Amino acid sequence: MYKSNDLILRTTTSLIAFILFGFAIYLLLAGHNAPGGGFVGGLVTSGAILLMYMSYGIEAVDKVLPINYRKLIPLGLLIALSTGIGSFVFHVPFLSHTYGYFHLPIFGEVELATAMIFDFGVFVTVLGVTVTIILTIANDR
Repeated sequence: MYKSNDLILRTTTSLIAFILFGFAIYLLLAGHNAPGGGFVGGLVTSGAILLMYMSYGIEAVDKVLPINYRKLIPLGLLIALSTGIGSFVFHVPFLSHTYGYFHLPIFGEVELATAMIFDFGVFVTVLGVTVTIILTIANDR
């Protein structure tokens, strides 16, 4: 894959990737009640990782993020599928949504929904698929 020697690109990539990662987490957490979710959050995270690959090169990013993106695909599918199958335990239709409120010491009352777990599975799957496809295309050159 192309490695940039542009100092401005490398300098701004650190800031832009940090902002993109934060925005992706926001999209993931807000997605089950607002626009966004696991799919869009996974695409934004993939964009940030690919920007880092283009700026710093494959070797440098692989040292910082030693992730096998191909293994993320079945992991994400397993998380999303188990969320749907888990509804059968309570004798409700596939992918039925439920939620509850929990008290956390610092945050107070927090809502946890099964849709958030499903969105996380979609997030992991989209991240794995997108980065795997782009890196496979880049390595074929």
